[in-house]
Amino acid sequence: MALLNRNRGVVEKSAPRGARPSPAPLTITIVGGGLAGLTLGIGLRRQSIPVVIWERGHYPRHRVCGEFISGRGQESLQRLDLLELLLSAGTHTASTAAFFSQTRGFPIRVLPQPAVCLSRFTLDALLAARFQELGGELRCGAHFPQMEGREGIVRASGRRVEGVTEGWHWFGLKAHAHNLTLEADLEMHAGENGYVGLCRLPGGMVNVCGLFRRQRGEADSTRSVVKRLRGDARSLLHKRLETARFDEESCCAVGGLGLSPRRGAGAPECCVGDSFTMIPPVTGNGMSMAFESAELAIAPLTAFARGEIQWAKAQQAVAWRCDRAFASRLRWAKWLQKLLLCSTGQRHLLPRAFGWDACWRFLFWATR
Repeated sequence: MALLNRNRGVVEKSAPRGARPSPAPLTITIVGGGLAGLTLGIGLRRQSIPVVIWERGHYPRHRVCGEFISGRGQESLQRLDLLELLLSAGTHTASTAAFFSQTRGFPIRVLPQPAVCLSRFTLDALLAARFQELGGELRCGAHFPQMEGREGIVRASGRRVEGVTEGWHWFGLKAHAHNLTLEADLEMHAGENGYVGLCRLPGGMVNVCGLFRRQRGEADSTRSVVKRLRGDARSLLHKRLETARFDEESCCAVGGLGLSPRRGAGAPECCVGDSFTMIPPVTGNGMSMAFESAELAIAPLTAFARGEIQWAKAQQAVAWRCDRAFASRLRWAKWLQKLLLCSTGQRHLLPRAFGWDACWRFLFWATR
């Protein structure tokens, strides 16, 4: 039997008499509206799954982030029809990268795959708007009441707070700067207890983002975000930022970072993005992993919402997919960060690692 839908002007088949209609899909609730949460919500809406995202903050806003997408995350965005959205908003393409110790620079390298650079202030708002255009429900300025023991809930609320990791407190800082000339599109400057990444953004802006650590029991410094980001007065980083004019409204900080690799197998919750695990920022792969983990979660969560599998199986599938995709790069990233923060490594190993093109290309591949 067929019916004419006058509004659409097409002929649709009606269900046979006596047949039971397919049950409506279950709603997936996502706690956290950052990169992973919004991307997952968009992917699920494309499968006609009802989605509600709870986000404590509002859009647009600044977040601590390297603000460039390098690696397989670009492929995830393309498959989800989101890459063109980003490019249309105005992005900068990063083609070169360079590493620096406090007193020495290493050769500029061409990236095996160009990176896409865009401020999180712009990017999060773009994704939030697209999610809502697709019929997703976005609850901003709202705290989700309870996660434990409930099905259909995905944690995408960012890093899991850790006070101490291997005896260190880790925290991140970020600010945008003008009047700043870089030698490469992406620069990484290593210091004694942290490192700072510089990234060219559209409109002549530069994102200055750093990861820092302090020892357990050590009093926190009263230095401002900008003073910390400028680095030691004798360093190449400080010289690079001498003439920079910082946008005070873009300054932000985040603490309690846990950089020990996590596995999803056996975890009590379904997680994506930094809630699943964080990769050391030195790799420049954090944004990519957020997009990748979101894409990996779409199929199992869709199957659960349609009643095809139980929640435990869907959660297990998401964890297994992410573990398989990220385990190797997390191991290499942990090693690379230790090398970057070790004084011996900066003096003797970094020159070999980043002075030899084959080694540079291997490290790029291994952390992606």
